[in-house]
This record gives sequence, C-alpha cells and structure tokens, in this order.
Amino acid sequence: MPHLLEIKNLQVAVEGKEIIHSLNLTVEAGEVHALMGPNGSGKSTLAQVIAGHPAYHVTQGNIILDGFDITASKPEERARRGLFLAFQYPQAIAGLSVEHFLRMAYNAQAEARGDKPATVVKFRERLNRELQALRFKPDFLERSLNDGFSGGEKKRLEVLQLAVLQPKLAILDETDSGLDIDALRLVAEAIQHLVGPELGVLVITHYQRLLYYLKPTHVHLLVGGALVAAGGKELVEQVERHGYRAYIPTHATA
Repeated sequence: MPHLLEIKNLQVAVEGKEIIHSLNLTVEAGEVHALMGPNGSGKSTLAQVIAGHPAYHVTQGNIILDGFDITASKPEERARRGLFLAFQYPQAIAGLSVEHFLRMAYNAQAEARGDKPATVVKFRERLNRELQALRFKPDFLERSLNDGFSGGEKKRLEVLQLAVLQPKLAILDETDSGLDIDALRLVAEAIQHLVGPELGVLVITHYQRLLYYLKPTHVHLLVGGALVAAGGKELVEQVERHGYRAYIPTHATA
C-alpha cells in the first residue's frame, strides 16, 4: 500500500533562495502530524508547496499523494486527488454565499470521483448535520464567504469545508491563530472527530495549546527550513520547556 503522503528529499527555493532543505516526511491515514517551529522556519512555505503554490520552486525531490507523484501537478489536480489546505488567512469573497461555495466545491470533487452532483435539498441536509457539530446557526450559510467574519468563524468554516469535502489529506496552517480558548477547543475537537482511516492530518502551529486538544500521533520540529527533531507528544512538552533555541544548530545564527 502506498503512503498517504510521502515527501522525499524536498528542496524548495523562492527567487533563487533555498528555504526548504532536504526534507523527508511520511503521513499515513489516521495519523495526526504536528509541524512546529519558530517564525520564518518554513512551515507555511511547506504547506503552500504541498498544495502547489506557483511562487515556490521545487528544485529537488518529490511529493507523492496516495501513490501519485503530484510534484508538478496544478493545485486543482491536487485537490481532486484528495488534498485539502486550510489557509492561515482565508480570503473574503463578497456576494458568494457560504452554501453556494461549499456546494460548488463538493460537486467539483464528486465529478472528479465520477459521482453525481448533490441536489440543493440533499446537500442542505448534509450541511445541517455539520453545522450543528460546529455550532453554526442555519443563517450562516446565507452569509458572503468570510466577509465580515470573526477569526473564529473563519477557522470554523475551514473545518466545515473539511467535513463536507472529506479529503484524504488535510493540511491545517495555523488553525489556532486568532481563536479564543472556547473556539480553539471546538475547532480542535471537530478536527479530531474527523480523523480516521480515511483521513490523515498535517497541522502547522507555533504553540502547544492547539495540540492539547488535537492529539498528535507524531510531532516534527522545522527550524531554518530543515526538520531537526521528531517524536511524540513529549516533544511538544520539551519545546514548551526549552523553546526552539535548543534545536537550532550550533553553526546557525539565532
């Protein structure tokens, strides 16, 4: 069986400057991998590269999703193959309702799988179940996408998309940013509920607080564009005690 996500010897450059160095990472379905690191370490860059952002140039290595090499694939092709990226700063689109956006995205995925598109009635029934879990009111679906949303609403909407689209791999970039403790707990528990034999998760974060609720099976530290440590939950506690400085190579500048 192929790995859900396999990153082999990945090197990435932006405008000729290398920012990801010889990175190797494997994620399986049912696993929650936490990627931690200080600001500027390359965490969000890695998320964007996996998703296919054209500003980042892969100079070496491969990204393989469920046995298919997506290194040169367009973002929409990666999405059709089961990749989902929750953005750190979701964009607002005035005039596009949440429900219409979600139904378009769902039907695009259904078409890619060879399934029939969902009718308005069937899709609303599906949405209502997920809305209740994330404590959204029904009229939330009529609002314009992310337009005037609070930080918590934006992040909960990302999780709603994840629940509706049911991808194979979810990359969550700084999902905890801008959340108060109640919203953080709600979002983390909703994500944890979705993890299972059909879904693997790579969550990018600075802090332990998200991982207190979202139980990672694996933890990785990214410093200076390179993975410098890996382990389980105990690694999160070590970072909390000692900070990231303890993991910066002695030859590197702080």
